[in-house]
Amino acid sequence: MKMRQLGALCLLTLAALASARPKAGPEQKCKSGPVDLVFLIDSSRSVRPHEFETMRKFMIDILSTLDIGLNATRVGVVQYSSQLRNEFSLKTHAKLDAMVKGINEIIPLAQGTMTGLAIKYIMNSAFIAEEGDRPQVPNVAVIVTDGRPQDRVAEVAAEAREKGIEIYAVGVARADMASLRAMASPPFEDHVFLVESFDLIHQFGLQFQDKLCGMDLCLESDHGCEHICESSPGSFHCLCLPGYTLNEDGKTCAAIDLCAQGKHDCEQICVSSPGSFTCDCNKGYKLNDDKKTCSMIDYCSFGNHSCDHECVSVLNGYHCRCNQGHRLLDDGKTCQAIDLCAEGKHDCEQICISAPGVFTCDCNEGYTLNNDKKTCTHMDLCNTVEHGCEHQCVSTLGSYYCICPEGQLLQEDGKSCGTCKSANIDLVLLIDGSKSVRPQNFELVKKFVNQVVDSLDVSAHGTRVGLVQYSSRVRTEFPLNMYHTAEEIKAAVMKVDYMEKGTMTGLALKHMLENSFLESEGARPSSRNIPRIGLVFTDGRSQDDITEYAKKAKEAGITMYAVGVGKAVEDELRVIASEPQEKHFYYTTDFTAISNIAENLKLNVCPEESQGEIEVKDPCACESLVEFQQATMSSLEQLTQKLSGMTTRLEQLENQLLSRK
Repeated sequence: MKMRQLGALCLLTLAALASARPKAGPEQKCKSGPVDLVFLIDSSRSVRPHEFETMRKFMIDILSTLDIGLNATRVGVVQYSSQLRNEFSLKTHAKLDAMVKGINEIIPLAQGTMTGLAIKYIMNSAFIAEEGDRPQVPNVAVIVTDGRPQDRVAEVAAEAREKGIEIYAVGVARADMASLRAMASPPFEDHVFLVESFDLIHQFGLQFQDKLCGMDLCLESDHGCEHICESSPGSFHCLCLPGYTLNEDGKTCAAIDLCAQGKHDCEQICVSSPGSFTCDCNKGYKLNDDKKTCSMIDYCSFGNHSCDHECVSVLNGYHCRCNQGHRLLDDGKTCQAIDLCAEGKHDCEQICISAPGVFTCDCNEGYTLNNDKKTCTHMDLCNTVEHGCEHQCVSTLGSYYCICPEGQLLQEDGKSCGTCKSANIDLVLLIDGSKSVRPQNFELVKKFVNQVVDSLDVSAHGTRVGLVQYSSRVRTEFPLNMYHTAEEIKAAVMKVDYMEKGTMTGLALKHMLENSFLESEGARPSSRNIPRIGLVFTDGRSQDDITEYAKKAKEAGITMYAVGVGKAVEDELRVIASEPQEKHFYYTTDFTAISNIAENLKLNVCPEESQGEIEVKDPCACESLVEFQQATMSSLEQLTQKLSGMTTRLEQLENQLLSRK
């Protein structure tokens, strides 16, 4: 307790010393002549909030003693950490009140300590005519820092001094003396100050004021004041800290018991200390963050209540409470759910789903819940869901299937119809994410990729798609085995972030060859003869060699397509493309035209037209049996329609014969 009281007394003493400088009055202002003064303050993360407040007050106290005005002393403030922020310049404020307001509104940056960068800024951007610097008026910079600079300061500080800027270097606590001397103007004994803490920074403020304003009797005489000495021109007088009164000798101070005199704002208990007080609370209460008011102790917050659901605090204790739909058991802590389904307290026709204290109804497979949320009706999925059948949807109990018109086959997606099945391929797209592409064009590249995906028969057993982006480095956005539908792939493509930087096409080809077509990345085994296709999209010349890995990719059986835009080099595109090049090489001058390339780019072909081998499916495999069933059902449906038409026609002929008789 004694140490705490002593610490509080020291803080009060330092605050009072800083505030005890001469007040703003025309007769007490420093008349040193015009000065252009810039404070350069360190707001790195090592400066704690209360220390920054002390530094803020330090600046205000110095300004209070200066003759502020556009024709007298002009002041600017710049704060720095890893970056800079000009709080206000030399020309911004002509009055002290406006400067004080600006200083009080400063928000610390709380990052690194780039002191060299800050000195360069005030030299080139603060002490200039455009920001209020005056010719033939002394330039003074006060640098306040608490740590070692993270950049070089000696050279830039020397340059600033050569330009006529007088630099005062004030170091606090962890500051490095060698760095302070490298920044400050000579002689160092007048321009370098190092104090142990921000609470002592006022010592520099007093000395700095004396440098500008002359002799201070409080500093240069044996004043004998016990607490505070306040200077006035040619004289001084003693003051006491708040909570103390000046004795009749005019120098010593006596403590005032603020609690006994009722000069406190404690809600419950006041604990007195010399010249100060602290607040406390009665039993069962705790002191709030404002250090004045009290709140009842939340015993539930201790975490040892063992309540199953909710703990409710009361004065000097707690009790347990259950959530809605539960009941509290006899132990006063455990809660039990009320199961209305198990207790038969429901009116569901088929399935009752219980939740604590409530229930919902559901239906068996093949049925749908009616609007009354209780009864069920047989479900016709063709009329109730987005089935996606291209030609016709046929409902079954709890399911449906699609059929195609005569002469067409159901495709592997089970919905679309065509004259042939699409070839299965493993496709890896390499897209250029270099700086030259630019963000708006990169969005067009992503739409190009999605146009290509729309033309493919994407599924786990059909076409698989992987995406790689490259610039100065290579990044797999997603491998071949990550997504199994076109919609999933297209959504993932639109979320890809633009990399920027260089164009290492050769490195991208190497990555594709060595990584993208691995079985662990989703490529089907070579023994299955699934065509492997690589598509490279670029807008410029590669910054590395592409020949080696373009050749190795084609030798490894990968069919290579090359798509170039703008400044792409035709020779490089032809090196990448497989033979015949006219079918594997595309180019356009404008990003807006790449959609035309996507329309003309045919990566999926029918088996009889494919240059590669098509996956041979096991006729007994599940999907083959389903396909056979669907094809059979389609044929039966078509046959039924034909028989129905023939029956109608026969009835018409029979009616005609009867009418003639």
